[in-house]
Amino acid sequence: MTDTTATPTRRAAVVYNPIKIDLEKVRAAVAKAEQEAGWLETSWFETSKEDPGQGAAQKALDTGVDMVIAAGGDGTVRAVAEVVAESDASLGLLPSGTGNLLARNLKLTLDDLDNSLHVAFSGDDRAIDLGRIEISREDGETSKHSFVVMAGLGIDAKMLANTDDDLKKRVGWLAYVKAIVETLRDKNQLRFRYRFDDGEMKSIRAHTVIVGNCGALPANIVLLPDAAIDDGVFDVLLMRPDGLRGWIEVLVKVFWENGIVRRLPRGERLATKEVESIRYRKVAKMEATLRDPEDIEIDGDGFGQATGFTTWIEPGALTVRVPQA
Repeated sequence: MTDTTATPTRRAAVVYNPIKIDLEKVRAAVAKAEQEAGWLETSWFETSKEDPGQGAAQKALDTGVDMVIAAGGDGTVRAVAEVVAESDASLGLLPSGTGNLLARNLKLTLDDLDNSLHVAFSGDDRAIDLGRIEISREDGETSKHSFVVMAGLGIDAKMLANTDDDLKKRVGWLAYVKAIVETLRDKNQLRFRYRFDDGEMKSIRAHTVIVGNCGALPANIVLLPDAAIDDGVFDVLLMRPDGLRGWIEVLVKVFWENGIVRRLPRGERLATKEVESIRYRKVAKMEATLRDPEDIEIDGDGFGQATGFTTWIEPGALTVRVPQA
């Protein structure tokens, strides 16, 4: 039990997206949680369109805080995590978006403000893996980013590009349904050369490639059923459906087997082996060069078009707050 009579020494900061949270309500809940846990008064840093969180997180760390709480959507979490991973501080999560991908994969509560803050201030530290990616652009420029959940090209990236932001604000993840329909009409395939770890370069045509640190999405969708957030490797999905039969294989594998069968007692034994339309691999690094520029997404946000990328994993690079064991 926390000793609230001792002189407080630890201090937190909240990096928040003002569009995603009820600031007055969150401030009151934070004040209560910090007092109960015996922490010093929390400091606050707001994100902006120009700074999705990296700058605010660095300002928070410069004040010497022990924990930075990301209060916003997946983009805020990713931006804050990118900076916190370079420090000795831990990352607290206050799920406030549509996907809440990291919190979902850590099996944290998604719609309980008080419980989320109790975990942040009174929980345990857990080291998880962090993905790094360098994206090549058509103009020859490159950009480096971090991710905690997944990066991908193909159906997921095109779906995000086709998603109506106004509709997403009104109905949440259901807005993706309309985007999926539009995306599936796109017959184009990705054509690229790739290398896993230190292997040979290979050529492939695929509909989608996803490199994931963890694999659960909203609506009970499990893209990467064997992915673990702290196993030191990525799970890579190559989706190559051929015609109606191929798409049926994809739907059965993702929605039925991954989403339902594997949750049953001994469900992993009941799941079928790898099918031709979906292939999984476990790797620590992947390089890819695309024939044509393609949309790319990172942790549920579009990052424009890429002509190639190199991604690698940093085992245990990020410390997050989770419920006490």
